[in-house]
Amino acid sequence: MRKLTILFLCIATLGLASCKKDTIVYPPSAKTYNRYIEPNQWVQNSNGTYSFTWNKPEFDGVTLDDEGVLVYFTHPTSDNSDVQLPYTFNYTVYSYELFSGGITFDVQDSRNLNSSVRPNYRILVKVVVIPSEFVN
Repeated sequence: MRKLTILFLCIATLGLASCKKDTIVYPPSAKTYNRYIEPNQWVQNSNGTYSFTWNKPEFDGVTLDDEGVLVYFTHPTSDNSDVQLPYTFNYTVYSYELFSGGITFDVQDSRNLNSSVRPNYRILVKVVVIPSEFVN
């Protein structure tokens, strides 16, 4: 009888222990930075392309060395969708360069690199920085 009681007690203990459920929720660690670029904020470079520089101290050496960065622009024909840079639309190439302290966006014509058309619409820029751990 004693062995049977110990057996039932062990089974009940295992059954109760296996039903315990821990839900671990980690806060989101990626950060999204939004900014609008107005048509008059594009600056023409000496080579005919247009650029806009967004100085952002949050884009530092750690961002350059270890983190992942995704960049999106409002689609030229729809405010309800975004496109990821770099991309080409109607022979216009949109790209970016990330540096410590900011990011520069470039616009140029894919057919004639010495001549470009300034974007004539307001662009919502989304820069998503995804933290990552450096592994050597």
